[in-house]
Amino acid sequence: MLAAPVSTDRFEQFLQQDMEKDLLRFTTAGSVDDGKSTLIGRLLHDAKAVYEDQLASVKKSRINRSSGPIDFSLLTDGLRAEREQGITIDVAYRHFATARRKFIIADTPGHEQYTRNMATGASTASLAVVLVDATKGLLPQTRRHSYIASLLGIPNVLVAINKMDLAGYQQEVFVRLQKDFLALADQLEIKAVQCVPVSALAGDNVVDRSENMPWYSGPTLLEHLEAVPIQPASSIAAVRVPVQYVIRPDAAFRGFAGQVSGGTIRSGDAVMALPSRQSTRVQSIVTFDGELDAAVLSQSVTLKLEDEIDISRGDMLVSPDAPPTVSSHFSAMVVWMNELPLQLDRTYLLKHTTRQVKAAVTCIHYRVDVNTLSQESTQELPMNGIASVELETSSPLFFDSYALNRLTGSFILVDPLSNATVGGGMIQKDLSRHLVEAAVNVTGASDAEAQEVTWQERIGRNGHRPAILLIPDPIAGAAERALFEGGFQTIVLRENELRSTALASLLSSLWSAAFVVLVAFTEVSTEIRRTLEAVAGDSFVDFADVAPNLERNDSLEQILSHAESLRSTHRFVPRRG
Repeated sequence: MLAAPVSTDRFEQFLQQDMEKDLLRFTTAGSVDDGKSTLIGRLLHDAKAVYEDQLASVKKSRINRSSGPIDFSLLTDGLRAEREQGITIDVAYRHFATARRKFIIADTPGHEQYTRNMATGASTASLAVVLVDATKGLLPQTRRHSYIASLLGIPNVLVAINKMDLAGYQQEVFVRLQKDFLALADQLEIKAVQCVPVSALAGDNVVDRSENMPWYSGPTLLEHLEAVPIQPASSIAAVRVPVQYVIRPDAAFRGFAGQVSGGTIRSGDAVMALPSRQSTRVQSIVTFDGELDAAVLSQSVTLKLEDEIDISRGDMLVSPDAPPTVSSHFSAMVVWMNELPLQLDRTYLLKHTTRQVKAAVTCIHYRVDVNTLSQESTQELPMNGIASVELETSSPLFFDSYALNRLTGSFILVDPLSNATVGGGMIQKDLSRHLVEAAVNVTGASDAEAQEVTWQERIGRNGHRPAILLIPDPIAGAAERALFEGGFQTIVLRENELRSTALASLLSSLWSAAFVVLVAFTEVSTEIRRTLEAVAGDSFVDFADVAPNLERNDSLEQILSHAESLRSTHRFVPRRG
């Protein structure tokens, strides 16, 4: 008898429900031979997420490291070297789904020499499954992987206390190891922790509840994965849309494509473009499937704006009343991924959201021993090393701290010669307002010694030579903003300051601090002009003489062009004791 055909409506309803399932990305972590790959293989097998031909291939495999009929680790260890050595080397990604949720698993290596691989696989995870061998307890690798999970801001940790079958399924073993890990989690400030006693080999408490541990009443591993709240990558409500591409199919449409990296953006919302700080409103939100009333976090859309303002790739559309930090000097935690160690003051390419700038690490505060969590002094960072550093960029970035927004608070470093990704970073805080404190802390010098800064060092710190530029008053504000966004130390002096009897002293102080001084004028007396020339010499430029008949935008372009010629090729590096 033929089965009744499934109605089109029911089939479409099923597809719609499947599409609306939320997605949990999680990673595995643990010591060597804790059974990570076996656990994931068992999870896929018992959740009916393994194809029959793949399962048949594993059963026929001549490599079987398990005492049972199936070596579940072979379902995830895909590389030949992994199969031969019995270890996980590369990150293996696996997809599966249940009736309640979709999953992406990043099965990451446990060896210390593959720390960079683990950091890569865990960077987008919302949960980390940390394995603990019930017969060995917490090992140094457990501390290392837990620290990396906390460093990467993974909000949930599921502790799978594995090999309970070898520990005789004893409740005392589970309670002791649970207490030990909770103490570690408290030290690392990991707040959401769930411990589950499992046997990956026997299948206890992985998908099906174990009959061997009736004393455990908590969720199985899969039940927790299906129920754990998925926290967004950003905890801020302010809008962040880095511009990936400008779309102009014809003269009637100009849109800015990008992924929403913070907040929710709606048609009619006010937005501000960085770095220009020009404001406008969202006219419409366009996608391939049509227009939307609103776009949420991680959604890729094209925004059409009400006004024609200058925006290009690398710029960012943000909430005008809650903009991100704009700075070219900040601290960050960096995971180094290259065989050549990190070199201080070497120029790297820094890719942050859709923006790419030149950057240099000017100071390594400390290196973290990931096994003991101690902080060590160092002047270089080898492959797989993790350190707290200071960076300076050639032009400002628009960022939030990584703790608030994993999307706008992270970056990668690229070698400009080989184009290899050499490091990944998580921004901690802006340092542009704390230069004096940073200098004292880094050098270890006394307050008196820290004040002994030479003129050349100020030029190196600012990244440019000083100058005095005489410019028309109507464009002074726009010129100062443009120079400031370009990384220049600048200030505007207007007519009331010019009339001061202490003008020469004021100019000398600004000159000694390597400022680009913009003198805004309507009319300038001969006496004041002589004072400007006396302080700056050849670095005094009167733009009334250089470009007397230029329009506003052309005058700004001339000023910016001249300022670029002041760039210093030397970057000041704080002295170290």
